[in-house]
Amino acid sequence: MANTTKKISVNSARNIAVIMDGNGRWAISNSLNISKGHSKGVEIVKLIVEESVKQKLSSLTLYAFSSENWSRPKAEVEAIKRLIVLAIEEQVPDLVKQKVKLKFFGRIDDFGSKIINKINDAEKATDLNKPSLLLNIALGYGGRQDIVDITKNIARKILTKDIKVDDIDENTINRFSSVPVDDIDLLIRTGGDNRISNFLLYQIAYTEICFVNKYWPDFTKKDFLNCLESFKKVNRRFGKRI
Repeated sequence: MANTTKKISVNSARNIAVIMDGNGRWAISNSLNISKGHSKGVEIVKLIVEESVKQKLSSLTLYAFSSENWSRPKAEVEAIKRLIVLAIEEQVPDLVKQKVKLKFFGRIDDFGSKIINKINDAEKATDLNKPSLLLNIALGYGGRQDIVDITKNIARKILTKDIKVDDIDENTINRFSSVPVDDIDLLIRTGGDNRISNFLLYQIAYTEICFVNKYWPDFTKKDFLNCLESFKKVNRRFGKRI
């Protein structure tokens, strides 16, 4: 008698995005300077990147600094900028060892020549043909801003007759977006707020979202694995009736 048992395919999230919220509130709750919260947050990033490599994810996209974050106190912004430089200097050698390819996106030019040069050097150092993980860092990024920039760039191409209106499709949008990954499987947000805060608005159309009621500096490898495990239980229909 033939075996009629159906094999059940298990969903595995390949492209993960994270809104790393709560560094400042974690610092305040622990009677620390806010910059200490951001420093602790960088330590957690290192742990999650290592686990992402172990889990053989395709990409990890992190919301490091939004376009709205420029409105924060000047001292905090300057501390974050110094931390970006320090994090690049300290972590790029480890990323190279792990074969992680690093990519920054957003309005990088707003960060000044020192950070721009560090970013360029880091991307060159990790420019691997067969990386174990694509690590995408959003700096000065906003989802609405990205869509506006996409629209402007496509409009310019139409005016120069490089693109026909009828040829515009989803692939065109992805091509002109600053975001390195087209579709996100799972979005994780820490900090206790249940919103997406202008992150990857186009890319998360069918994304599963995992809200974690912890500040980012308290986020653990176990929390990360729990989010990945919860994704496996989701029946992803993409609008279809199954």
